[in-house]
Amino acid sequence: MAVAELMSSTLRLVFNHGIDPETGNPSYKTKSFTNVKASATADQLYAIAKAVEGLQELPLYNIERNDSSDIIEE
Repeated sequence: MAVAELMSSTLRLVFNHGIDPETGNPSYKTKSFTNVKASATADQLYAIAKAVEGLQELPLYNIERNDSSDIIEE
């Protein structure tokens, strides 16, 4: 039987950078924070993201968590 073992986690903040003048599509910029504790809850990451948002010039558009796991045979 295979098991997924969480190896690392990244917090990614997506900021609204306005409208691309050439295409008319929304434009975004991102900031990523690596080495996030695997045990961090969604509430904790949300609180961090909101605190960082206050230090930015651009409005926060989205908060993402990207987890990486190794799949091993148990």
